[in-house]
Amino acid sequence: MFEFLRKRPGDPSGTEGEAEQPAAHEAGADAAARRALQVEQAHALAGNEPAALELIFNSEFADVRLAAAEHIQSQEALQAVQQAVRNSDRRVAKLVQGRLDAIRHQQAEQRQAEHTITVAQKMLQDEKLAPNHVADLDRQWKVIAAPPELAAQFGELRAALAARLEAQVALQRQMIDALGQLRRLAPGEGADAEFTRIAEEHAARLASAERASLPRHLLNDFTQALDAAQARLARPAEAPAAAVAEPAPAAEVSAPEPAARPPRERNKASPADKEANQRFMAMVDQMEAALNQGQLHIAADIDKTLKETRTGRLSPQQADRLSHVRAELKRLGDWARWSGNVSREEMVHAVEQLPAQQLPMSELARKVGSMRERWKALDGVSGPAPKSLWEKFDAACTAAYAPAAAHFKHLAEERHGNAARAQALVDEVQALIAANPAAREDWRGIASASQRLRQAWSRLGTIDRKEKKKLDTAFGKAMETLMAPLEEQRKIEVARREQLIEEVGKLNPAERHTVDTLRGLQQSWQTHAKALPLERKSEQALWQKFRAACDAVFAQRKESAHAADHERKAHLHAREAICAGLESASFEGDDKAVQAAIGKALRDAASAWQASGTVPRAAEQRIEQRYKAAVAGLHAQADAIRKRAGAAQANAMRDKLRLTQALEHAIAAPEAIDAQDWAARWQALPALAADYERALRSRFDAALKAAAGEASERAAYAGELEANRSRLLSEVLRLEIVAGIDSGAEFARDRLKMQVEVLQSSLKSGQKPASQATQFQQLCAMPALVDDRTASRIEQLFRRIGASEGK
Repeated sequence: MFEFLRKRPGDPSGTEGEAEQPAAHEAGADAAARRALQVEQAHALAGNEPAALELIFNSEFADVRLAAAEHIQSQEALQAVQQAVRNSDRRVAKLVQGRLDAIRHQQAEQRQAEHTITVAQKMLQDEKLAPNHVADLDRQWKVIAAPPELAAQFGELRAALAARLEAQVALQRQMIDALGQLRRLAPGEGADAEFTRIAEEHAARLASAERASLPRHLLNDFTQALDAAQARLARPAEAPAAAVAEPAPAAEVSAPEPAARPPRERNKASPADKEANQRFMAMVDQMEAALNQGQLHIAADIDKTLKETRTGRLSPQQADRLSHVRAELKRLGDWARWSGNVSREEMVHAVEQLPAQQLPMSELARKVGSMRERWKALDGVSGPAPKSLWEKFDAACTAAYAPAAAHFKHLAEERHGNAARAQALVDEVQALIAANPAAREDWRGIASASQRLRQAWSRLGTIDRKEKKKLDTAFGKAMETLMAPLEEQRKIEVARREQLIEEVGKLNPAERHTVDTLRGLQQSWQTHAKALPLERKSEQALWQKFRAACDAVFAQRKESAHAADHERKAHLHAREAICAGLESASFEGDDKAVQAAIGKALRDAASAWQASGTVPRAAEQRIEQRYKAAVAGLHAQADAIRKRAGAAQANAMRDKLRLTQALEHAIAAPEAIDAQDWAARWQALPALAADYERALRSRFDAALKAAAGEASERAAYAGELEANRSRLLSEVLRLEIVAGIDSGAEFARDRLKMQVEVLQSSLKSGQKPASQATQFQQLCAMPALVDDRTASRIEQLFRRIGASEGK
C-alpha cells in the first residue's frame, strides 16, 4: 500500500543506493565470474547426471540450472530435481515435469500395450474366436503408442488371429457350399460318389481346430440335408417324382382353403378371391423386401399376418414363392438367433469386464443401463434369449451395478445428512437472534458469525430439491433478522469512513506536520476496520478511495523532491556530456592550430562546467574526477605539442647560431665568401621566435654585409670579432654561474671572481637582474669569434636555458 510501510532496511534507495554502487559493481563482477564458470560446467556435462544434479542443487543462477537440467533424463533424477526446485525455479520445474509426464505417459502406454497383448494371447488360445472381439482389440491398439518391440509382438499375435479368422471364414464358406451341393444332389450316375465325398469332407471339417466357430443352426441344417440326400439316393427311381409333388400341400396348409364349394365352381375363382389373393401376394412382396433389407422383425410380423389371413388357393408358382420366402425367413431367423446369442454372450462378457475398468459411478450406471436396453432390443430382433443366458446376464449386471448402487445409496445418505446440518445452521441463527448480541454492540462478533454461517451454508453438500428450497427460505429469513441491526450500524460506519477520506483530501501536502496527521488518520481507519468490518465489496471500495487520497498526498510531497532530483540528474547528464566531449575531442591542423583549438575547448568546457548546477552527492566525486582526468588529458596533449614545438625551435636556433658562428669564422679567415650561398643556407632553416630571430638575423646580416663589402670593412669586422672574444667568454662564464653550470677547472679562478662581481653588482643596483633567457638572447646577439670549447659551453647553456625558456 504505502511505500514507507513496505520499505526494508536493506533496500537500496536514494543516495544510499547510489553510494553503495561501487560495492554492488564488485559483487556483480564476482557474480559474473561465478556465472561464467558455472555456464562452462553446464556445457561440459555431456549427459553426466550426478554432476548435473550437483550443479542444479548448488547454483544460484537460473539459466545455469536450466542448462544443467537439460542433461537429466532418468526418472529418479527428474523426481529429485522436481522436489528440490518445485517452489524456487519455475522453468526447471516445468522442464522436469514435462519429462516426467512424458515418461509416465510412455510407461502407461507400455502397460496398456502389454495388457492388450495379454488379451490377444488369451483370445488366440480361446476355442471360439469372435470377429467383433478382434475388431475391439484393433480399436484398442490403434490408440496406443507402443514401443517397437511390443508392436512387433502384437503384430505377430494379430497375424495369428487374422489367420484363425480366415480359417473360420473359409470353414464356414466350405460348409455353406457343401450344404448347397447336398441340397442340389439328385439320384443319378455318380451321385453316390459325390455324396461320399461330401460326407468325408464334412467329417474333416468337424475334426478341424476351428469347428467351434461353425454356427449351430448351420450344423443342424447340414445334418438334415445330409440325411435327406441319403434318403433320396436310397429311394427307387420314381421317388424323386413323388418328392417333387410334396410341397404343394404345404402351401395349402400355409394358406387355408375357403369354405367348400360345389364341384363345378372349384376351378373358377370369384372376384373377391382374386382381390384377396392379390393382397396376400402384396404382403408376400413386402415380406421379401423386408428380408432383402435385413429387417427380420418386420418380415416376421408380416409372416404372422400372412398366417392369419384367409385367401384362395395359391397357384403352384405363388406357393413355391411363398415357400421360398418363408425358408429364407427361417434361415435368416436361425442366423439372427445365432448372432443374437453371440451378441448376448459378448454383452455378458462386456458386463463382466465392467468392474475391472474402474469407471466413475455415473458412467458405470449408464453403461449397465444401456446394456439392459440393448438386451431388450435383441429380444425384439433375434427372439427371446435362453433362460440360462438371461440369468447369467442379469447376475453380471447386478454385480457390476452393485458399486454404483452402494454409491448412490451413500449419496442419498449424504443428502439426508446435509439436510440435518442445514437445519442445525438454521437453529444456530435462531439462537443468535434470541441471544441478541446487537444489544451488547458486539458488531464484530455478529459480522464474524454471519460470515462463518454463510460460508458453512455454502459448503453444504447436495440436498434433495424439495427440502433444499424450504431450508434456503428459512435460512434466508433468519439471516435477514440477524443482520438487520448490523446493516444499520454499517451505514453509520460507512459515513465515518467517508469522513476520513474527506479529511485526507483537505490536507495540505506542503505543511510540515502533514505526514503525522496522515498517519494518524490511517491509524483511525485501522481502528474502525477492526471494530466493525464492512461487507467485502464496500470495504474494498472505501479502502481504495482512502488509499488513493493518501497516495495523492504522498505523491504531491514527493513531487518537489523528485523535481529537484530530476534537476540534479539533468546536471549530472550535462557534466557527463562535457566529460565525454573532452574525452572524445580530436583536433586537426598544424601544432599551432591544434594548440589553439585545445585551449578553446578547455575554456568552453570550463564555462559549461561552471554553468551547470549541482549533481547528486553520490556521483559528485566521480564526475569531478572524470572531468579533471579529461582536462588533464587535453593539457597533456597541449604540453606535448609545446614540447615538440620547443624542441623544433631549439634545433632551429642551434643551427642558425652555428651557421652565424661559421660565417664569422669564414670572415676572419682569408677565404672567399659566397654571400648568396650563405643567405640561401639561412633561408633553408626554419624561422625562430621573434626575439631570437631578430637577434640572430641582425648578427648574421652584419656578418654577411662585412663579407660582401671591401677588404677594409671585412678586416675591421674581423677585428671586432676578435675583440669581442674576451667579452663573450666573460658573458658565458656569467651565465654559467647564474644557470648553475660547471665551467671547468681552467676557469675556476675566473669563475670565483665573477661570482663576487655578480653578487656585488646585484647588491649595489638593488634591481632585479635580467632573466636567464634575456641574458642568453644578448649572448646570442653578440658577434665574436669562438673556439670549439667556447662553442660547446654555449651549446650547454643553450640546452639548459634556450631549450626550456626560449620557446
